[in-house]
Amino acid sequence: MICFPNAKINLGLNVVSKRTDGYHNIETVFYPIPVKDALEIVNTEKLSFTQTGIQVDAPMEKNLVIKALNLLKTQYEIPSLEIHILKAIPFGAGLGGGSADAAFMLKLLNDFCKLDIHADELEKIAASIGADCPFFIRNTPVFATGTGNIFEPVELSLKGYHFCLIKPDVAVSTPEAYSLVTPKVPAISLKEIINKPVSEWKNLMINDFEKSVFSKHPVIGRIKETLYQAGAVYASMSGSGSSVFGLFEAPTQFKEQFTDCFVWEGQLP
Repeated sequence: MICFPNAKINLGLNVVSKRTDGYHNIETVFYPIPVKDALEIVNTEKLSFTQTGIQVDAPMEKNLVIKALNLLKTQYEIPSLEIHILKAIPFGAGLGGGSADAAFMLKLLNDFCKLDIHADELEKIAASIGADCPFFIRNTPVFATGTGNIFEPVELSLKGYHFCLIKPDVAVSTPEAYSLVTPKVPAISLKEIINKPVSEWKNLMINDFEKSVFSKHPVIGRIKETLYQAGAVYASMSGSGSSVFGLFEAPTQFKEQFTDCFVWEGQLP
């Protein structure tokens, strides 16, 4: 059985306050995008795990797909499986690729083993893997608060927009990105901004990480500038980076311009 875990982007990201547990309260909108991995499982006599595509330098037991499998194994009877993942979502990009793989693994096992686990329960299991992991269970746009783990559905469709995603070969430290932001309650809530026309987002919808990340990694800021110069209706860094996306009204062709970057271009479904 095979499935295709997709990435997500952050539309806006406000760091609202620092918590007593050391984490931060944020507000952001998670939106699914059609940049996808492939994940397949088949019955076998002994557990095996293989990965192709973008190389992730981590042992099998650290992979979130295996973590998802082991979590279900503590509560349900799961047979020995041969697991293969084809990585196409870049990591360290603010796209939630690892969380998507884990959440889709939970859903895949639920279907493959006929476990009949309700989506609410799958979300609870996913929450123990990562803050954004539960998002991928239902995989629809949400307004996220708390540490990015409290979801409220939002009516939002970007269908028809041409989407460009560019990730330079740059690693951004999320803890460092948080340390350089001064938390504050935004003047206008993202929940209000998201209901305005996309053409108005440029001057209203902000990612609080951009200022410090662009200062330390100017190449990321230059990518955003390039997208706007090429006619993007809206462009932003996703999460704490390092990927940048743009929404356009016409098809884009950036692959020749950014030969040293990961580039994905297509129309949003």
